[in-house]
Amino acid sequence: MKKSSIIIITLLLALSAVAVYFYKHKSGTTTIDKEASDFPVKDTASIDKIFLADKDGKSVLLERTKEGWMLDKKYHVRPDAITLLLYTIKMVEVQSPISVSSKKNVIKIMSSKSTKIEIYSKGEKVKQYYVGHTTQDHLGTYMLLTNLETNENYADPFVTHIPGFDGFLTTRYNTDELDWRDRIVMNFRPPQLKQIKLDLHEMPDSSFVLDLFSMQRFGLKTKKGLQIPFDEAKLKQYIAYFQNINCEIVLQKNDPLVDSIAKSAVPFATLSVNDRNDQQFICEFFHKYPIQSKNEQYGVNYKYDPDRLFIRYNNGKDFGVAQFYVFGKILQTYRYFTKDK
Repeated sequence: MKKSSIIIITLLLALSAVAVYFYKHKSGTTTIDKEASDFPVKDTASIDKIFLADKDGKSVLLERTKEGWMLDKKYHVRPDAITLLLYTIKMVEVQSPISVSSKKNVIKIMSSKSTKIEIYSKGEKVKQYYVGHTTQDHLGTYMLLTNLETNENYADPFVTHIPGFDGFLTTRYNTDELDWRDRIVMNFRPPQLKQIKLDLHEMPDSSFVLDLFSMQRFGLKTKKGLQIPFDEAKLKQYIAYFQNINCEIVLQKNDPLVDSIAKSAVPFATLSVNDRNDQQFICEFFHKYPIQSKNEQYGVNYKYDPDRLFIRYNNGKDFGVAQFYVFGKILQTYRYFTKDK
């Protein structure tokens, strides 16, 4: 091989080595950077506890139990909400590092406005980081990871995202209890039911009592005990409506509406459900005054809101706003069950 060729090859190898060196340092592939940017928890099936806390003092505790995910040891968690959070925990990745010039400002904002997330598996904390504000284009979210060995935060925040998703992640790390609470009002499989009683206070003669002696034998009567002939197919369909019924909004205990309903509102209907264990479930329904713009839209001067109503459920413990679209099929008169002539 000619001497000139050897010199050229040597120079090319040297330049390649220099290029690799600068690329590694520029792209931040050091061990420290990898640790500081290791946000995802891939094995979300092993996660059994998540704690979220923001700078305003709000916090929520989510725990996996035999009964499903529970909120603050009191309420069931909305399945869609916990599924989305676990997906985010698994898929979140670093989109880019932040520039030296913007680092100070990002940390300053995160110190006053961010949400801490602690993730546990088998009782041990496996990840902790802070979720901050969004980037100017709203396509990235600032996050800062904690070193669990030292319990100190790493020096550098990162811009994170979920590949393939155009948007920010801040709202998924929610600390509002009501947003996490399951909105289910009732969920009975037909074999669980023993009796359904619907008191229509504005039409008492149309109220009814439905007895389920078995899944093959039923009874239907008025409040006064008068037996009513019924269409069995309609009755079975009605019983099926009691599965997975949700309200639209759960009202806070300190909401003025709750105080007003509890003290002065009169229900237009009361539903009492008894299960096979002789446990009773009571739900009360209240009219909601109409919104004038809706009356103008529909061209009808409705006395009450035709779309929504207030409910008091969980035997008087909880209040919510519900849709007639969901509950209207339950709020029937006994004539619903009679055979068509």
